[in-house]
Amino acid sequence: MKKFGLIGKKLSHSFSQAYFSKKFKELNLTEYYYDLYELPSISLIEEVFEDESLIGLNVTVPYKQEVIPYLDNLDQSAQRIGAVNVIKVNEDGSKKGYNSDYYGFKQSLTNWLPENYKIKALILGSGGASKAVKVALEDLDIEHKIVSRSPQGNEITYSELNQAFSQYQLVINTSPLGMSPDIHSSPDIPYELLNSNYYLYDLVYNPETTEFLKKGLDRGAHIKNGLEMLHLQAEESWSIWNSN
Repeated sequence: MKKFGLIGKKLSHSFSQAYFSKKFKELNLTEYYYDLYELPSISLIEEVFEDESLIGLNVTVPYKQEVIPYLDNLDQSAQRIGAVNVIKVNEDGSKKGYNSDYYGFKQSLTNWLPENYKIKALILGSGGASKAVKVALEDLDIEHKIVSRSPQGNEITYSELNQAFSQYQLVINTSPLGMSPDIHSSPDIPYELLNSNYYLYDLVYNPETTEFLKKGLDRGAHIKNGLEMLHLQAEESWSIWNSN
């Protein structure tokens, strides 16, 4: 048995198990298994690591930063971003952290935005996923600002958005607001100011159209959810787990 899995606090929303289980079946990998590990505390990951058949893990909210002290080392991408969403357990038992969110988001965004775009971005949320989004935007040379309930440094609060909103045409939700089962929640932004010049990207993919995206659609904005990003980062995870 070779085991993989996803760790997080609440995982009922996740498509990862179905995605990888289907992949294992298609590749006839009958000894491969993908499990879900709902951990009320990150310290319980120590028990997960005790399984000698464990090959790799994905990491979701709220543990993408909290998991780092439990790892032996990080690859360059995870070091730069400061968050981990992929863990590979090596043959010697050491655990290395990676970040495939960066690759998944960057590729998905590039696939979606029009060519020769000139756009500024707002990143809603300041958790682990937002860190990967921030680095991807930096590498795409997209000017951006983080919006947080507890701002640090150059970040701004949601109450400051009205004054600056017209300067930013790309709005990216990296928070879990709107994720199933809490489908009626949405980030507190001035939706009444949206129009067809705006692009709304939600890292949430379940439900397919979140409240955030619905409100944007109602105002004529372009919308995209995080499902393609999920697929892209999942394939990157698979490559990491199978690398030497």
